[in-house]
Amino acid sequence: MDISALISAFGGTAWTIFFFVLALSVIVAIHEYGHYIVGRWSGIQADVFSIGFGPVLWSRMDKRGTRWQIAALPFGGYVKFAGDANAASGKDEEAMAEVEADPVALRATMHGAPLWARAATVAAGPVFNFALSIMVFAVVGYSNGVVSDPLTVGDLRPLPGEVQELQSGDVVLEIEGTPVPSIHDAAYGVFMNALPQNPVLAYTVERDGARQVVQAPYLRPALVSGVSPQSAAVAADLERGDVITAVDGAPIFSFNQIKDAVEGSDGRSLNLTVWRDGDISEKVLTPKRIDEPQPEGGFATQWRIGISSGNAFEPATQAPGIGAAITGGVSQTWNIISGSISGLGYMITGAISTCNLSGPIGIAQVSGTMASQGVQSFIWFIAVLSTAVGLLNLFPIPALDGGHLVFYAYEAVRGKPPSDNALRILMGIGLAMVLSLMVFALGNDIFCP
Repeated sequence: MDISALISAFGGTAWTIFFFVLALSVIVAIHEYGHYIVGRWSGIQADVFSIGFGPVLWSRMDKRGTRWQIAALPFGGYVKFAGDANAASGKDEEAMAEVEADPVALRATMHGAPLWARAATVAAGPVFNFALSIMVFAVVGYSNGVVSDPLTVGDLRPLPGEVQELQSGDVVLEIEGTPVPSIHDAAYGVFMNALPQNPVLAYTVERDGARQVVQAPYLRPALVSGVSPQSAAVAADLERGDVITAVDGAPIFSFNQIKDAVEGSDGRSLNLTVWRDGDISEKVLTPKRIDEPQPEGGFATQWRIGISSGNAFEPATQAPGIGAAITGGVSQTWNIISGSISGLGYMITGAISTCNLSGPIGIAQVSGTMASQGVQSFIWFIAVLSTAVGLLNLFPIPALDGGHLVFYAYEAVRGKPPSDNALRILMGIGLAMVLSLMVFALGNDIFCP
């Protein structure tokens, strides 16, 4: 399915909203189902499972007495367990008083269940979000495969110029007489940076069991292999597969030349000459200041236009093992968690701009951009957002799952829960904090450059 064609045909804004709601609904459904199913396994009765808030558009009652519903405002959801007064799991004192004398009915309520059952039920929402992310990353990684080692030519990319003697299946042994190291070796990056800066290079390849030297474009050409959401490249209508042939009129052939021009721009607008499927066009874009996480920790501010590089050919891939795919999924999920926590800390200390925090408008724009890049990109974005939602819900703020877990930890230590009056006050403070955060993020969407 060509999602980008749908967005163009039916209007960008409407489809951006549609894909945002779709992504959020999937994530909310997984999150709330985690609460529901673990609560059910723990012996707690769920009265309502809702996707969305407000007026109910559709509902049905199942045989266990749970009403499943879809509501008109699709910006969240909730599971209302027996004994809950509201979606935030506040205690319904009248309902609890009615079952106080019945141990069986009391045990089936959220507030009468054992501490372990309540804690497991609350923690299950974020855990299911993380599980969704791990599963998606693992499946995407497995389906995409890992680059074959040694470097082998897969599909050839369409590029400007007429010198392309590589063939699919060629094993690249040397480039300009220098042996190609293992792609898993740290020396590979050094090798890439040391390649002669020529538009055409000599490749020594193994083809049909024989070595031969062929001519082909620079290994890392000025190719757009990916476009980041909310970037200067999106604003300039750059697309995957575009080749930048000149910057401010100066011919270029390598991705490093683009990178040097952008980083040396100091934010001024750049005039790009772009080759797309044989057609030449001119585009103007202005680099953005981006706070980027660094491998050694911390962040560095750079000028970026939001494109990623690629080889002059699609490298051949091989399927990873199931274990390796799952390990990769766990690693990607953890990287998002650790990067988010690190970024939040740097925003609090003022080391990086608070504009890095996006609100609903920004997330919706990213949803539309990722959907326009294809189904896999959109599903990958859902996994990223699912991790973020799971992490946010673990923050120790009353009204969020993390706040409830803090209350349960207090109960485990003290032997009794906080008083109902204290809980009401803390929940009110928590809701105010959550609403304030939402308003702040929305302000970022509107006022940040």
